[in-house]
Amino acid sequence: MNPDYILAFGAAVAGLVQGISGFAFAMVAMAIWVWQIDPLLAAPMAVFGGWFGQVISALRIRRGWHVDILWPFVLGAAIGIPLGQQLLPYLNPNQFKLVLGSLLVICCSAMLATAKLPQIRKGGKAADAVVGLIGGVMAPLSGFSGLAPALWASLRGYNKDEHRAVIQNYNLIVLSATVASNVYYGRLNRGHAPQMAIVAGALILPAIWGSKIYVGMSAAAFRKTVLWLLVLAGATMLLAAFRAMF
Repeated sequence: MNPDYILAFGAAVAGLVQGISGFAFAMVAMAIWVWQIDPLLAAPMAVFGGWFGQVISALRIRRGWHVDILWPFVLGAAIGIPLGQQLLPYLNPNQFKLVLGSLLVICCSAMLATAKLPQIRKGGKAADAVVGLIGGVMAPLSGFSGLAPALWASLRGYNKDEHRAVIQNYNLIVLSATVASNVYYGRLNRGHAPQMAIVAGALILPAIWGSKIYVGMSAAAFRKTVLWLLVLAGATMLLAAFRAMF
């Protein structure tokens, strides 16, 4: 199949999921692209698509910035993004995916099996900043900047709108910085313009549809959606790691 069709299909499906959940573009897109798209192209496209989808979501769904909750995550990300860029040349992708994928599958599956999520109240703003730092490190490494904050927001017990506002705004800020960083380091350049146009064009309508679905979701349905997406993210990482190893 023409790689451009795969690129467009992955962007469309990921745009729909991101419109619903507020994150997970890179995770869903990479699960589709990993079979045919060159990883050197897929990685910057995942970051770009995630950023473009967040711009659409921010225009479609306004839940306030919740600055009192958001700022520690962003502060941590400001430290994490340059760290991730520096770690990128030394990363063993398979070991990274095996460890993180296993943690996501085990932890989030256990949380889905629990009627009520355990809520973590300790740690305060410092703990939030550490989680933001983790998301910032993961942004240039994998494009999965929203995974750690999404899981943490669930454990913090944020309501539906707080959860969405924090993840959506955090990802918008972090992915904007990561796109700029990729341009600076030459990982995203004029040569990618045709692929960027395909990704952007393919995800616009699905992202809008996803945002409409989100508005009608209950808090319980949103919680389950987030956790299932995190499980899928872990399974995708494990599958990609095993495929590369064997």
